[in-house]
Amino acid sequence: MKKILLILAVFGLILGFSGLAMASNIATQTVTYEVQAINEISVSGNPAALIVNAAVAGSAPTAVSNSSTTYAITTNQTTRKITGAINTAMPSGLTLTVTLAAPTGGSSAGAVTLTAVAADLVTGISTLNESGSIITYNLSATSAAGVVTSDTRTVTLTLTAE
Repeated sequence: MKKILLILAVFGLILGFSGLAMASNIATQTVTYEVQAINEISVSGNPAALIVNAAVAGSAPTAVSNSSTTYAITTNQTTRKITGAINTAMPSGLTLTVTLAAPTGGSSAGAVTLTAVAADLVTGISTLNESGSIITYNLSATSAAGVVTSDTRTVTLTLTAE
């Protein structure tokens, strides 16, 4: 009987030591993570010059349009909108409008006259990444505008909270 108890004790010690050896092969780490707010907008480039140079006799000068540029957005937030403004007011008799095609789930305001005060162009944007949305610029002039030499305006598009 003593022999059996001795064998069991030795066997228990062996199992106990092997358990300790296995436990010493474990390591742990704590991983901290976070996703911050992402709200990015970019444009594909500048549109060609908008040149009003024709009219039908008896009518206002013929407006011109350009839809050659696009925008891309990425946001991981809800209730976002895109606003637009120009750096300086247009000369008297000239109107510059912009229309942004709405990305998935968003709503375009249609043609919006650009001024130095930011106006909503697209609303209802939520958690998406999309590119290739069309930007359309339109320039119209009244006859009273007269001849206007070439000039530029900087259009600022901002992706922001509604």
